[in-house]
Amino acid sequence: MSQRRLFVTTALPYANGHFHIGHIMEYIQADTWVRFQRMMGHRVDFVGADDAHGAPIMIAAEKAGKTPEQFVADIAAGRKPYLDGFHISHDNWHSTHSPENTELAQAIYRDLRAAGLIETRTIEQFFDPEKGMFLPDRYIKGECPKCHAKDQYGDNCEVCGTVYAPTDLIEPYSALSGAKPVLKNSEHFFFKLSDPRCVEFLQGWTQDGVHVQPEVANKVKEWFTVRTNPDGSTSEGLGDWDISRDAPYFGIEIPDAPGKYFYVWLDAPIGYLASLKNLLEKRGESYEAYMADPALEQFHFIGKDIVTFHTLFWPAMLKFSGRKTPDKICVHGFLTVNNGEKMSKSRGTGLDPLKYLRLGMNAEWLRYYIAAKLNGKNEDIDFNPEDFMARVNADLIGKFINIASRAAGFISKRFAGQLGMPGSEGQALLATLQQQATPIADAFDKRDTARAVREIMLLADRVNEYVNEYKPWELAKQEGAEARLQDVCTTCIQAFRLLALYLKPVLPALAQQVETFLNTTSLQWTDASQWLPAGHTIGTYQHLMQRVTPEQLDALFEPPAPPVVEKPLPGGEAIADTITIDDFAKIDLRIAQIVQCEAVEGSTKLLRLTLDVGEGRTRNVFSGIASMYKPEDLVGKLTVMVANLAPRKMKFGVSEGMVLAASHGDEKTHPGIHVLNPWPGATPGMRVR
Repeated sequence: MSQRRLFVTTALPYANGHFHIGHIMEYIQADTWVRFQRMMGHRVDFVGADDAHGAPIMIAAEKAGKTPEQFVADIAAGRKPYLDGFHISHDNWHSTHSPENTELAQAIYRDLRAAGLIETRTIEQFFDPEKGMFLPDRYIKGECPKCHAKDQYGDNCEVCGTVYAPTDLIEPYSALSGAKPVLKNSEHFFFKLSDPRCVEFLQGWTQDGVHVQPEVANKVKEWFTVRTNPDGSTSEGLGDWDISRDAPYFGIEIPDAPGKYFYVWLDAPIGYLASLKNLLEKRGESYEAYMADPALEQFHFIGKDIVTFHTLFWPAMLKFSGRKTPDKICVHGFLTVNNGEKMSKSRGTGLDPLKYLRLGMNAEWLRYYIAAKLNGKNEDIDFNPEDFMARVNADLIGKFINIASRAAGFISKRFAGQLGMPGSEGQALLATLQQQATPIADAFDKRDTARAVREIMLLADRVNEYVNEYKPWELAKQEGAEARLQDVCTTCIQAFRLLALYLKPVLPALAQQVETFLNTTSLQWTDASQWLPAGHTIGTYQHLMQRVTPEQLDALFEPPAPPVVEKPLPGGEAIADTITIDDFAKIDLRIAQIVQCEAVEGSTKLLRLTLDVGEGRTRNVFSGIASMYKPEDLVGKLTVMVANLAPRKMKFGVSEGMVLAASHGDEKTHPGIHVLNPWPGATPGMRVR
């Protein structure tokens, strides 16, 4: 078999949170396939990256008091325990916020523009006057135009399910600032997917029976005949794709378009190429030469929720920018729990990957269980705790591990660890196991790990039938049965080696333990054609895997303790968590005099305060109190401010502190903001203790 050259990726997780179990399921599936291909002798480059751009990350970073760059870097720093913990073997983990991604995204855009597939149009959308930014649909809320439910998002109602445009909302407001958004025109850039060239290519590419699974092809086919618009109406054929966003936006700037950025879903899949380029540059290899290799195969493992981007936008971007298109989009379904129930941490039905590892649960139990469920199709799979325990304990321990534990001791004690030669019955059994190498390999290659595991466990059954028939524990008691005992136990060890080889893509850590125990080199698929020679010395057997216990599963799915909620005070909010005197001492509260106050142009909430804090200079502070105070009423008054708060750059200038004010926890029912005003006698600069 000629060596294949494979470029493999997993979907890029959004860098606004930790990995969840859906990510881990996908990584296990892809990692199993990659390990199998490597065992077959093929060359694989397996990469991943964080999807680091977009308005949600920019907004989350602001709330966390961090720059977007620091925010995504902190998320990336927490990836390693998950990937290492579940034995995921990416060759490189990168980020879409990288020089490589900027270079590639801008180059692909220029090539699409040169191909006549980029068009500019003026569109009208909601703008937040407080934040100074256009609002994504999910950051606009209001009353549903159909069922009149309050606080619904700008794209669909979660109560009645109606799909609509943000402009259809009744009394819309910004979910970021609470301000009433205004409609504003903006020039946007569109990728012309409706162009006949794109339509013809994508119809052929998605429906040829090669690039996507049949069930995915059937779903994608709908996009060529009818599509649903945001307002609920339908349109024939593919629609053009809005690929731009306006500043402020955390992303990659569009060439020759100041203040315009690529929509995150344009540069995110390019992150696959960027991570590969980063890997190759580390090795001193040419990215251009690598991608130009006609033998290169490109595989993407993704979930069914992002099929549209990967089967329409992504291949079209690559095709019409003159680049290689993917050879296969491998789509999996979702992971549910307990017969289809949606994961929920609060109900104790969530499966937290790090909690799983912290409880000391073997990562390969989960790898095996997921492999036993996935069949290469776009189907949901279910995690059932009882089924999980039964499969691990019965299959891995009771069938597979049991083979070695029943034979290894006799080889060590009676024959100094040396294997003999299997008899005729043993040779026939081993030949049966070897004959299944090809169908098992075929199942792994097609990502049908459920079939592969099923075939392997049927072989384990055959081996255990052999053990039960020839009973080495009884042979060990019979005089003159030494040769027969060595023959039977050798057959068991040889069979165990073959089964370990077949399971290695799923259980890499266990396979490594087996290799050490058997005193062999790293098992490759070609090793299935041969046995360990007579006289080969194996090591001392040590138990290879523990059983799952009910207590572990109970702890895994134990709901988190409900937070202690104190009875709200008249102010509408519970008392915050207890702090120490040292915590309080870090906050430097000072008396400040308001020497000047004025409204902020472009803001309905902010006042600009000029404060004297007794430093021999004044400070500039922005405060959201314009709804309660006229500027002239505050001049000359004393107040309290946080003097050691880090300066914060805002749209209207730099704020050098924070003025203290009281308000009710529920501002809708109890409006009002009350600036603190010290008693007479206090002077600027005094510390509040």
